[in-house]
Amino acid sequence: MTLGLGIDTGGTFTDAVILELSSGEIFCKSKSPTTPEDLCIGIRGAVSFLDPALLGRVGIVSLSSTLATNSVVEGKGCRVGLICAGFEAEKTDAEYCVSIAGGHNIHGGEERDLDLDAAEEFMRRVKGKVDAMAISSFMSVRNPEHEDRLKALAAEILGVPAVCGHELSSKLGFKVRTSTCVMNARLIPVMDRLIRSVKQVMSEFGIRAPLMMVRGNGTLMGEDMARERPIETIMSGPTASMIGAVKLTGQQNAFVMDMGGTTTDIGIIRNGKPALVPDGMTVAGRRTHVLAAKVTAAGIGGDSRIMVNGGKAVLKSTKAMPLCVASERWPSLTDKLLRAAALDTKPDPYYPEDMVFLDTELFYTIGFPKEGVYLTPESRGFLQMASEGPISVAEAAAEMGSTPSFIGANSLEAHGYVQRIAFTPTDVLHVDGTYAEYDREASILGARYLAKKCGKAVGPFVSECRDMVKAKLCAELMKVLLADELGDRPLEPYAASLILKAALGRGRDFGCSIRLNMPIIGIGAPASTYIRWVGDAFGTRTFIDPDSDVGNAVGAIASSISETVEILVSPEDLDSPESHFELFSPDGKETCGSLDEALVLAEEIGKRIAGERAVRSGACSIAYDVVRSDRHMGLRGMSVLVECVVSVTAAGMPSMFGAENL
Repeated sequence: MTLGLGIDTGGTFTDAVILELSSGEIFCKSKSPTTPEDLCIGIRGAVSFLDPALLGRVGIVSLSSTLATNSVVEGKGCRVGLICAGFEAEKTDAEYCVSIAGGHNIHGGEERDLDLDAAEEFMRRVKGKVDAMAISSFMSVRNPEHEDRLKALAAEILGVPAVCGHELSSKLGFKVRTSTCVMNARLIPVMDRLIRSVKQVMSEFGIRAPLMMVRGNGTLMGEDMARERPIETIMSGPTASMIGAVKLTGQQNAFVMDMGGTTTDIGIIRNGKPALVPDGMTVAGRRTHVLAAKVTAAGIGGDSRIMVNGGKAVLKSTKAMPLCVASERWPSLTDKLLRAAALDTKPDPYYPEDMVFLDTELFYTIGFPKEGVYLTPESRGFLQMASEGPISVAEAAAEMGSTPSFIGANSLEAHGYVQRIAFTPTDVLHVDGTYAEYDREASILGARYLAKKCGKAVGPFVSECRDMVKAKLCAELMKVLLADELGDRPLEPYAASLILKAALGRGRDFGCSIRLNMPIIGIGAPASTYIRWVGDAFGTRTFIDPDSDVGNAVGAIASSISETVEILVSPEDLDSPESHFELFSPDGKETCGSLDEALVLAEEIGKRIAGERAVRSGACSIAYDVVRSDRHMGLRGMSVLVECVVSVTAAGMPSMFGAENL
């Protein structure tokens, strides 16, 4: 039996699992809080709870990480220099950029001589000021010669990693290709630090095995490829969830709902594979040429904040630490909740939601601002108090002789300096006894206080909270399904009303029902309850595997290695029936005397390049799949071949280290 270690760093928890690769049998699993400031702390914590005897027998390690996605969203990354050959550079995230002569035409012919002198002058000027170089030449997907020459020059002068546009995408569209190239360059040192840190953790636990990374399209890549192409790990975590859903349940066509602490990721599995975004992911408003699973992150999770405002319960996407979790970390919290629950509380008038601070909502400090960042004295005082233990805004304001509005708790929360403790969907499950992992008493006390704020008994209040969560999850799933069928559009009030009636099974004057044609697979710790409710509401079967709480980590280790190369074949002259055919590949341009000759050469080149990349990613027992896609147009009453895309995929299982029989 060959053992694999799968690790997933989610927004709330880092999951780890050891399983037997051929059978999928899980031997042990664990969770540890994710540490965004240093992901390896959370990884080390998760691995430390696994069976030490099995760790030394692991043959492969695979990691799915939020690092690339979060770095792009947060604008993090290294200093990048950009060289554009044959077109004017537009505004990018590169710190330094230059446009020089060069580039090719649609047939791969050189449009202008490459100005290597200008490139050399730019490189020497930015030497020591950049950590990576992005290189983009016009029509490099038709002929990569200029990009390759510039990359060689960068290696000679700069000694920093350099990436070319044609290495990341074979699609036309130099603007998006350039943007993708810059994003990738910014992430290279970031990914390198992560891989080095993870390798250090592996060494600490005596794990001597290859390290793989999960791509956004659900395949694996070796650590060397991950260092070169970190942009391809965008959406790595949500995609691992989709792969894990298939591995755990065996379902080949299904909707997947992965409910974590912060969000619920929703995607579609068709024929055993995640549905992909065909034109490339858009991340933080930036289009890329990166293929990734089509996953929507809905703002509802087990740690979403449930508050009361104007006598009504409100579900917010704001992340909070559940009361039941917090009271185990700080036992004194129970006393605060007891006092709040005993108050003779009545419903308050409606206030702007950023002004609502309930007695059961506390804050604790998770970080202080960097030197030079201005905060008011009240904000700094609040941070100091919250660093000593959870405290409410009202308590802190009274102690400072100030008012809650002067503290600016919402701003501190938004900037990541404090974390809120509040009543959450996880607490709801603890109150009704469905889930009892943490301190149930704390959840009950919180519910008692909030129920009074609504003017209700605890039972009806908790029932209302369940309905809110159920309705939100149902609505978010239907948004994804409608968008997949009709395209992204606003959910009109009429449609929203029908979905709500179908979700809750009732309406004032009429009801309605929605029936899904595929089952739902629930992933994540809260899935066994909340996602099952969605399946019941929409009349479909719900699959919840006992190990769904670590489904992402299972997906991380269950993927295979796959490399795809696209080669374009097109006639030189559409008007001539005797035309030669041009072939464009990452190697450059070739000319063939006939279509058949070009197709044979395209398959030969594609297999060689895809196979070499698969081997670099650590694959063995490689198998090839060749798919041809033609595009025709009408010309003089005839259908004429305009282009033919030959896609060659090399796929194989990761090479193992130290495979043993148990």
